[in-house]
Amino acid sequence: MMQKDNSNITNIHNDLREFIELLENEDEIIRIKKNVNSIFELPGIVSKLDGNKAVIFENVENKTIPVISNLIGTRKRFAMAMGSKEKNDIHKIINKYINNKNINVKTVNNIPPYYQNSSYNLSILPIVTHFEKDAGPYITSSIVYAKDQENGNQNSSTHRLLKLDDKNMAIRMVEGRHLHKCFMYSKDHGEDLKVAIVIGVHPAINIAAAYQASYGIDEMYIANTILNGNLQLCLNKYSQLLIPAMSEIVLEGKILSDKTQEEWMVEMLKTYDFRRQQPVFELEKIRFRDNAIFHDILPGYSEHRLLMGLPVESKMLDQVKNVVSSTSQVLLTDGGSNWLTAVIQIKKRVEGESKNALLAAFAAHPSLKIAIVVDEDIDPTNSVEVEYAISTRCQADKDMIIIQNAKGSSLDPSSDQINLLTTKLGIDATATLLKVKERFEIAKIPGEENLNLSEYLIE
Repeated sequence: MMQKDNSNITNIHNDLREFIELLENEDEIIRIKKNVNSIFELPGIVSKLDGNKAVIFENVENKTIPVISNLIGTRKRFAMAMGSKEKNDIHKIINKYINNKNINVKTVNNIPPYYQNSSYNLSILPIVTHFEKDAGPYITSSIVYAKDQENGNQNSSTHRLLKLDDKNMAIRMVEGRHLHKCFMYSKDHGEDLKVAIVIGVHPAINIAAAYQASYGIDEMYIANTILNGNLQLCLNKYSQLLIPAMSEIVLEGKILSDKTQEEWMVEMLKTYDFRRQQPVFELEKIRFRDNAIFHDILPGYSEHRLLMGLPVESKMLDQVKNVVSSTSQVLLTDGGSNWLTAVIQIKKRVEGESKNALLAAFAAHPSLKIAIVVDEDIDPTNSVEVEYAISTRCQADKDMIIIQNAKGSSLDPSSDQINLLTTKLGIDATATLLKVKERFEIAKIPGEENLNLSEYLIE
């Protein structure tokens, strides 16, 4: 049964709707009015739009709540979520915000909009079934807020949720990460863990929640700095946790200490994860705004990969630059699912410097499997230029580093996924300084970049 309460609703900016309006003004979003099925059809359409515009499905079959997907599925929209239209600003902005968490977070006392409606049944939500062999329909954009009882803080992090029935969902928690620690503390004390789960927020909050912050750091401080101090939180009465006041949908409930369910789904590499017994979330109540919007992230596609990879990319740039100060770019490539392969651009000054950059990159991102260092005249975003650098500036016996039995990614199906061991490859594709620079100079045609070909093709 759905209930409604419109009393004393507060009005706050910097929410998902405001970001959607920005995308519409920039022609970065499309609306699909045709009735679409949430089983395979909806994610199939999103896959066709990968790397393109965000999409709102206004009519999802048998549901009244629309779905938005591919929200920050390009570097441009990712930058827009952080207040910039320049995708080249991403690393500078992320590192600035990650290292500046001193802006006070505002709280509001009025009843937030998500209290406008309520339900006790998960079936009202347009939860999407994405792939052929998925365990079932998954919520993929959900941010879980929980109390860290060991140090008194609260934690927020992104977790997938498998719908089991109208009241229960299996929740995937990586062992040793922050939510798992909160859960294990409650379990060890014989208690269930009360949580608030939000769906549909300004993407700056998704970015902060996806960032692997140090233990004890509240990710909402990071979100607040991205939003220039304009994030507003409210106390969720059920969980006694501070959550974004303008959340579209809030699930109130608890993670049960004594119940598990098998789940599996597609990961960043578009491969199926292991089957695991995971804890079960039991729903108490769903709360949602008038005209609520459900955010879905298609696993293994650009929005998922950029959310996970770009903060890590920024961290790598920062740490590699500390070792090789002439480092100008670090790129986690699309071919490596924005996770396993990186291209590093430096201005090489001495022999051996590029190998130091490789080692620094592996240290900064333990899941990294392949790293390639190129010169400043090679564009890291252009795979043809990177391959050209490997082909013409690299000798395999001198310029490749192989590191065996190193800690790797659990996602890589070719690795030892049980012991998390892999073999890493570092490639120095920079021109040697022991030969004259002209031997590696790429020929240019003067004025070619200023020619407009259409002027010469007029009949």
